[in-house]
Amino acid sequence: MSDIARPRDTRAERCLQAERLIGPAALREAQALRFRVFSGEFNATLKGAEHSLDVDAYDAHCAHIGVRDLATGALVATTRLLDHHAAKRLGRFYSEEEFNLDGLARLQGPVLEIGRTCVDAAYRNGGTIAVLWGELAEVLNEGGYRYLMGCASIPMQDGGVQAQAIMQRLRERYLCNEYLRAEPRTPLPQLDLPGNVIADVPPLLKAYMRLGAKICGEPCWDADFQVADVFILLKRDELCPRYARHFKAAV
Repeated sequence: MSDIARPRDTRAERCLQAERLIGPAALREAQALRFRVFSGEFNATLKGAEHSLDVDAYDAHCAHIGVRDLATGALVATTRLLDHHAAKRLGRFYSEEEFNLDGLARLQGPVLEIGRTCVDAAYRNGGTIAVLWGELAEVLNEGGYRYLMGCASIPMQDGGVQAQAIMQRLRERYLCNEYLRAEPRTPLPQLDLPGNVIADVPPLLKAYMRLGAKICGEPCWDADFQVADVFILLKRDELCPRYARHFKAAV
């Protein structure tokens, strides 16, 4: 089942549709979009760069979903999903490469990990995210997953000022270790910042917080992607009612 949205855009009316990305050609589309976003905006060091793709060992074990502009046929957003069964076969979730996840084995209920989420710069608006979230809701509903977890990134090109300023805000409202504690394998360097330094929260991280997600610890420095990754955990039955409509089929 797919969701269609027609978000307002001053340049053109867009018709966006979510889809499951199935098969090698669709996966390469997702990998190509990831490469353009991560390499172009973050100067990330990526496997598959020689083919203008972002490729890693997890892709083959994940489900991939995306958002397509029906007017142009272009894939404009994508994310990948790794469930607990696939993670068991792999021996780990992707997040465990960056964090020691104390309590993961004790979570009561199926777990789905979201990762490699990216949106074409020209489509970064609420409409695109809502379409992507709608398809994610279908996956959550079909699998009966109780927890959604993953990493949300903060750019580190400024040496970590933005990341530390954002973390000062997140610790006050969104830090929770009730279910799980995430300890970064590579903590960020400490900066002596005044408490009144303000930085904008990246759109994807902000979207998770609005849904009701919590952060489970301090961020991890991802040198390949030039970002600080914040581990987030969303318990399905604690979705924020105001934004639960984005997960309409999963509540």
